[in-house]
Amino acid sequence: MANISVIGAGAWGTALACISRRAGNNVTLWALESEVVDAVNAERRNPVYLPDIMLDEGIMATGDHAKAVSNSDLILSVVPSQFFRNVAQKIAPHISANTPIVLCSKGIENNTGALMTEIAEENFPALPILVLAGPSFARETVAGTPTAVAVAGDDAALCQKITEMIGTSHFRPYPMDDPVGAEIGGAVKNVLAIACGIVTGRDLGDNTRAALITRGLYEMALLGVAKGAHARTFMGLSGLGDLTLTCNGPQSRNMSLGVALGKGRALEKILAERNSVAEGVQTAPAIAKLARELSLELPIIEAVYQVLHKGADIDTAIHGLLNRPFTPEFAGLD
Repeated sequence: MANISVIGAGAWGTALACISRRAGNNVTLWALESEVVDAVNAERRNPVYLPDIMLDEGIMATGDHAKAVSNSDLILSVVPSQFFRNVAQKIAPHISANTPIVLCSKGIENNTGALMTEIAEENFPALPILVLAGPSFARETVAGTPTAVAVAGDDAALCQKITEMIGTSHFRPYPMDDPVGAEIGGAVKNVLAIACGIVTGRDLGDNTRAALITRGLYEMALLGVAKGAHARTFMGLSGLGDLTLTCNGPQSRNMSLGVALGKGRALEKILAERNSVAEGVQTAPAIAKLARELSLELPIIEAVYQVLHKGADIDTAIHGLLNRPFTPEFAGLD
């Protein structure tokens, strides 16, 4: 029985707390909101992010950074990407030596273009850093539907150890060796899901969505390889797997946001109605900026960025994509 700390009590963090508990571990869940802390401890509920789901017994919640991590054997960080640096700085002084940090949120820091692994390496320079990513809606994971994810890190033995710590018959982690590829896949798929939602909201059909997913996968792999990832990673759970789920599942926060945009709703009004984070909104400018710095052409990502943050007309953006020059399918990845 290990002591596992889950940092971030959104829907996915809460789900991972339940999974870790079912795997036979002691679990501490850190939450920013005091009402979440109180409800988890008193009622086994997360009233903000999973209000209608009863959580597993034995999960202890806290809002104290030191209490959350000081006795931990494993830390699962599920803080939204734009807030990760701040939280990392607060928990870093309280973490014991050699405690692995598994990054479970998906995004790229907007102001700097930094990957979550890069921020983690700045704040936890002596600790092992891993990435957990894959096709996993929180509600289905908590409900016990079979779910598979990748646990990515440079130390194969440690990846296997963590897999055995949190894996169950219905939650199946697969160790792999490409943390950068895993987090690129997890970040880019959120932006592509917004694009797929727009396609759905505009009633452009299944052919169009399939084409967008496939060409989006190419853009994902192009960016990943430029950042040092393996091309094969994007055929796996953290690439194609996560992309397929997020671009086809109405539970996806990012896809549902895109659907609303495609139907003509304003982004500000959509966001005002939500208490959960659609990571793709903030990740789009970070990826677009990173692509320019790397001299990469990622037209789908760029179009989503222009629609979300530069006021581009959706129909004009679609027209621009459909009238690009014809190019070889795998240019840049051969």
